Amino acid sequence: MSNSGAPSALVDAPQNGYSMKNNGARTDIREQEAVYDIMKATGNDWATDIPDVCRGRWHGIECMPDKDNIYHIVSLSFGALSDDTAFPTCNPTRSFISPSITKLPHLRTLFFYRCFSGNPQPIPAFLGQLGHTLQTLVLRENGHVGPIPNELGNLTRLMVLDLHKNNLNGSIPVSLGRITGLSRNRLSGPIPESMDGLKDLILMDLSYNNLSSPLPKSLRSLNSLQALILNGNPMMSTTLPNDGFDGLKDLMILILSDMNLHGTIPQSISKLPNLRVLHVDGNNLNGSIPASFRDMNNLSELRLNSNRLSGRVPFGREMVWRMRRKLRLQNNSGLCYDARNGFEDGLDSTFDLGIGHCETTKPGTTRTVQHLSNSNGDLPKSLNKSSASVHKFSIVGSLLHLTTFLLFFFLFIVGKNNEHV
Repeated sequence: MSNSGAPSALVDAPQNGYSMKNNGARTDIREQEAVYDIMKATGNDWATDIPDVCRGRWHGIECMPDKDNIYHIVSLSFGALSDDTAFPTCNPTRSFISPSITKLPHLRTLFFYRCFSGNPQPIPAFLGQLGHTLQTLVLRENGHVGPIPNELGNLTRLMVLDLHKNNLNGSIPVSLGRITGLSRNRLSGPIPESMDGLKDLILMDLSYNNLSSPLPKSLRSLNSLQALILNGNPMMSTTLPNDGFDGLKDLMILILSDMNLHGTIPQSISKLPNLRVLHVDGNNLNGSIPASFRDMNNLSELRLNSNRLSGRVPFGREMVWRMRRKLRLQNNSGLCYDARNGFEDGLDSTFDLGIGHCETTKPGTTRTVQHLSNSNGDLPKSLNKSSASVHKFSIVGSLLHLTTFLLFFFLFIVGKNNEHV
């Protein structure tokens, strides 16, 4: 809204404080007063001394003009991510989210990181009033308590939601469509079945909660999903449905560690054409590794360790050589490899794979081979220590930390927005 009160669309023009001074541009008066309230609520009273918050902007506020050359706030961010990315910090003992945020009708991004840990508070329901414009909501490691408000389901334009590592409890509201980043809370109950509207969802991280239901069938409709991270939910499911991942043609990361899974590994996983990272370690899976896994040409990291798998490993020389240290098979007493398929050619004496030849020289003995070295620090000290303590993986050529994936994704979006504001 402009000062006149008439609706106004934003103009995709660069924000430049110097040019604003020269062309007489100014910040919407009501939005400026709202920003003052929001800044004071986080302990940043210094902002009230800035006569025009878009003209004298700081790292953490972004503005865009409308056709009348009135500037509007489109992004507000708080919390020091690193030395290179420092938004205004919050007073940890008295900060809160001001209701004046609802007076920013063009707000697209709202970011709070480690802001309220000394003053635990629920996520305010009034954030649902930003549904017409808000695209990114990050409330990460803030110590938020209580349930997730049903009102967040009104954020119909949301692309990124990150509520990682708070103290939230209760179930995931059925109204909440964007369940992309709810990891490391105390959420329980089922994942909402109604996910059909999440056609643009890229990442779903529900790790380290107490979710109790099998994977919903509507998961197959998430055609754009690239990362599905569910590890650390020991009651999520007892078995993996054979067709549970059908339709996820863009999936690159599938993390299902430490979930108390039983049964066999579904062959359908090998039909995910873009899968690069697969972790199913630390479960009670039995049976053999599907023979179709040998055809997963894009797979660069595979963890099957600490299960009850048996039989011959179906991989050949090329696959073993491609994954090398990122292939984890140890602590499966029934697994072995057939030297005749070239498997051993992909190994060398510096690594310990943790399994031996299928052929034994005499009863009770096996020939072991070297593949993954315990001395290089790549493996955990205990073989039954699963991937819960190992969080780095490869995606599109880059190593991303699982617990900070959404932060990098958010910074990517901010960087893209900065090209236009």
